[in-house]
Amino acid sequence: MDAAIKHLEKQLINIRAGKASPAMLGSVMVDYYGSQTPLGQVANVNTPDGRTITVQPWEKSMLQEIERGIMIANLGFNPMNNGDTIIINVPPLTEERRRDLAKQAKTEAEDAKIGIRSSRKEANNDIKNSDVSEDLQKNAEIDVQTLTDTYVKKIDAILEVKEKEIMTV
Repeated sequence: MDAAIKHLEKQLINIRAGKASPAMLGSVMVDYYGSQTPLGQVANVNTPDGRTITVQPWEKSMLQEIERGIMIANLGFNPMNNGDTIIINVPPLTEERRRDLAKQAKTEAEDAKIGIRSSRKEANNDIKNSDVSEDLQKNAEIDVQTLTDTYVKKIDAILEVKEKEIMTV
């Protein structure tokens, strides 16, 4: 169940909430001498302010490849190359885009809840297949349900924080 929470948090980092973050380029792959390499392994990614991401490659010859990788990733960004670094201006989110991102966050939260429910099902099956009395089985099932409810509430709290972050202009 902890794995479901960690996975949800990792997925929610990728959903942008109006301000620039190096994690936004986490999925960008660059052709580095014939092999696909994550952007973070060929360049330094920074956010000097809330609306700008700068990518400074460790080799100047990689500028074109990094620019191409950002375009191929189809993140909706238009990279600008100044000869030394690549500058990406992150446009402000429209109201419609904020709603779409909130829906995406809800979908990720629902996937995490599904993972928790499947963990509960596995635990209940293990309890039923054990060689303990019926009373102990019932008590264990109640404990598993309590634990499941606790984790679902954690997911709801995480989602609420992310939705508030997304919808804040």
